[in-house]
Amino acid sequence: QVHLVESGGGLVQAGGSLRLSCAASGSIRSINTMAWFRRAPGKQREMVAQITRVNITNYADSVKGRFSISRDNAENTGYLRMNSLKPEDTGIYYCHAPRIETNGGVYFDNWGQGTQVTVSS
Repeated sequence: QVHLVESGGGLVQAGGSLRLSCAASGSIRSINTMAWFRRAPGKQREMVAQITRVNITNYADSVKGRFSISRDNAENTGYLRMNSLKPEDTGIYYCHAPRIETNGGVYFDNWGQGTQVTVSS
């Protein structure tokens, strides 16, 4: 079984920064793409950033130039550095890995439980 656990959320003032982490566990052999999604109050979940195993990145237009996604393949961990935060960045941030290969098989569509990010004005 695979688990994704996010950490690093919290309350921050507008203009501040946070770094989210996503730790994957479960006899993992490889993770292809890792992504961060968020669900803002009253809105649908949206993709924020994604990174392939070879560090090709993609960002939502709303966070380009402010957020930076990275990963440590040896540690099976992903990160999202968020700078110049705005109140509209408030929401629950989820880690997602579409495909994780483990010693016991392949797991698809893997999600963490989410971490709350609140940006005050």
